[in-house]
Amino acid sequence: MTHQLPPLPFAPDDLKPIISDLTIGFHYGKHHQAYVNNLNNLIGGTPYEDAPLQTIIQKAPAGPIFNNAAQVFNHTFYFEQFKSMNEVKKRPENELLRAIEKSFGTYDKFVEAFSKAAATLFGSGWAWVIRDQDGGVAITQETNAGCPLAKKQIPLLTCDVWEHAYYLDYQNKRPDYIKAFWDILDWSVIERRFRI
Repeated sequence: MTHQLPPLPFAPDDLKPIISDLTIGFHYGKHHQAYVNNLNNLIGGTPYEDAPLQTIIQKAPAGPIFNNAAQVFNHTFYFEQFKSMNEVKKRPENELLRAIEKSFGTYDKFVEAFSKAAATLFGSGWAWVIRDQDGGVAITQETNAGCPLAKKQIPLLTCDVWEHAYYLDYQNKRPDYIKAFWDILDWSVIERRFRI
């Protein structure tokens, strides 16, 4: 099986001014593509040669194959949740909103907790919202290529806090990137993920 770089669900300049087309060019066009290329080069002749991405993430031991497979998934998941500010559904509704309120009290408290998790993650990695076994939502932090699929968790949304995700637009101001991130997050995508 040859893994492919999936197409973006938006044009490279659709996320401006939150994320520039320059950042998209490097983040998607260079970093994401490199993970896809590396994964394809690594899995030849291994038990993972014909395995789907999720299987590789759940079964590969820590190391290069896992890292590249997880980063392909993580980046695809990240990019798929965005649209231009004029097209996004700005807030969750219905069952997802009720699950957020049950876990965090209010939507605003949820945003605050997730933003703090993303801002305080030391070094490179990902902040995630996952659906727990009871149908509620929880926030997790994963360093480097960490991915909820490896723990058999159901991911709902993520924020990439590797510096390549924001440095061209925000330099070292990670909290500014996280604050702006919410303006291009499309809750219709997150709601579909929650219903699966």
